[in-house]
Formats: sequence, C-alpha cells, structure tokens
Amino acid sequence: MKRAYIILVICAVMANAVSLMGQTPQKHQVEVNKDVVFASPEGFDLTMDIYTPQTGRNSYPVLIIIHGGGWLINDNSIMNQMSEYVSGNAEYVVANINYRLLGDQNNTVTINEIVEDVFGAVLWVKDHIEQYGGDPNRVAVTGDSAGGHLTEMVVLAVHNLKSSGFAQEPYGFNPSYLPAGKTAEQVAEDEGLKVQAAIPSYGAFDMLAAAQGGFEKESNFFWQMGGAKARGLFGNNFNVEDNAAMYRAVSPIYLLPSADERQLPPQFFHVGSEDSTTPPVAVKAYFDKLKAQGQPGQFWLYQGRNHAYLDSGSNEFLGNSFEKDAIEPLNRMITFLNEVFY
Repeated sequence: MKRAYIILVICAVMANAVSLMGQTPQKHQVEVNKDVVFASPEGFDLTMDIYTPQTGRNSYPVLIIIHGGGWLINDNSIMNQMSEYVSGNAEYVVANINYRLLGDQNNTVTINEIVEDVFGAVLWVKDHIEQYGGDPNRVAVTGDSAGGHLTEMVVLAVHNLKSSGFAQEPYGFNPSYLPAGKTAEQVAEDEGLKVQAAIPSYGAFDMLAAAQGGFEKESNFFWQMGGAKARGLFGNNFNVEDNAAMYRAVSPIYLLPSADERQLPPQFFHVGSEDSTTPPVAVKAYFDKLKAQGQPGQFWLYQGRNHAYLDSGSNEFLGNSFEKDAIEPLNRMITFLNEVFY
C-alpha cells in the first residue's frame, strides 16, 4: 500500500501543474452558474458550479461531480471539461462541487468533515436544483480517485447520519448543509441522501489501509503540496492503531450492505489497466465484494490508461489528455446514466 500512495502523491504533484488548454466538444448550448454557495461551515464558503443544458426540456436528471486530489489538493476546476462535456453532449444538469481539503482551516479539517461537506452538497442539490432545471428525484453522483471514495460514501452512508458526528461511537456524519427544520437523524430516517445511480471512477475505498500504509506521514508529499504539515486524518489526537473504528467508518470497503439488508443503486466502476495509484486489482476486488453482496454494478477496465484520465487539460507525467483519453469513458458513463434515467 505504501508504494501505491507514494505514486499517488507524484501523480497529484503533476496533476497540480496540469495544462487547461483545449476546447471541449459540445452538441448544444449550456447555461453555467459559477460559484454557487451551498454551505459555510465555520465561515468557510463551499461552492459548486451548475451547468444546465439548453435543449428545451423542462427538467433534467442531475449528475453531481466530486473532484479528486488525495483529499489535499485541487478544486472543482479540475473537472470543468468533464462538466462541460456531460452537460453539453447529454441531457443532464451537472453540479460540480467543492469541499474542504484536509489542509484548510489551518490544517484542522478531518476526513469525516470532508464527507460531511459532500453530503451537504447532495442535500443542497436536492433542495435547490429545480431552480436550475434539475429534477431532485433523479440524481446520480460521480467522482474520481478521492472523489470516487466520497461517491461511495454518499451511496453507503445514507443511514449513518448523527447530529453528534464523530463525537462518540457509533460514528456518524452531520452534513454541512441540512434541509430547513431537519436534523441529521431526520434526514437519515427519510433517506435524504439517497441517489439513483453512482459512478466511482478509479476510486480509493479503504482509508484504514491508506493510513496504515503511510498516508498520514511526511513521506506522503500530498501534505506538502497541500501546504500542510502531515498529521492524522482525524487530527493529532487520534491514530490508526488505537482508533481503527474511526477509519473503518470512512472506508467504503467496510460499509457494503447485503442486498437483503438494503438495495444499493446501480453503479458503474472503471479504472485504467495501467493505474498504479488506485490499481485495477484493488478496484476490481471492491467491485467483486459489492457483487458478492448481491448489489448491482458494472465494471470496465480502460486498456492502456493510467490514473486521472478524466481531468481537464493534459498531464505529461501520466501521459493523459482530456481530448485523447476522457471522451470514451465519458461516453460510457453517459450511456450508463441514460439506461438509468431515460
């Protein structure tokens, strides 16, 4: 695991210097609303960009996009071209979201708070997306790498909501945005986070193993790139040896329910055959566990591709460019979504 996360760091460093040149092909016009604030935890504004196709429909299904970057770097701009392509070539309102990074707020943000920000974004979308032409009853979520992890947390933690969050066991999440007049517990009872489809793209699904493999150490250059000193995912007072239950609570691999317990929405997993950051063997193992639980899902191995092939622009280190590498997987993602929603 340690070698994989060192490679992940190198990829992130290179991705941070990504070229954003190039045009995104579009079949139709799109209206874009930038920097829409959906929550402000402790005064930290969280925003999303919303893309609405202009094809004459009164309402569209919604795709929420969660960017990657090792929970420490990047913002939603790394998904700009993906957002433009999906909204401009298919009939989906796209909400491209931001969330706090671990190094934000003086390096005090914890991994559960990142999850809570993403949950807040989903709940805000359901409350407000009709204003932008979206259907709150037809929502899908997708994310790549760290965003794939957060995508799975949305799918799996529908009932793991608590006003007290991670203050005590059993651990839960208190979303950064809540519908007016509702507590986290009431949202859980109503299954307010429930989505109709999910697409985890080359995701990371085991935070316990990541921490055990050195993610919280100075050797993980993500911390340097994020402008923060290395420390625990839950702060300096907790470590993976003594607090493994906390790490499992944010690890999708430990949260998968059987279909008898709860039916998950259909999911489409994909990863590059040459990915050394989130290796295909790890993604396939997670997918196989999902299927063993009786849950619906599809898996596609993108031959010859490395990590981060959905990112905007080009990445010389990984040999990726949006125009060359992102179009085929995006078309497959659109086909999957169309099977669910149209």
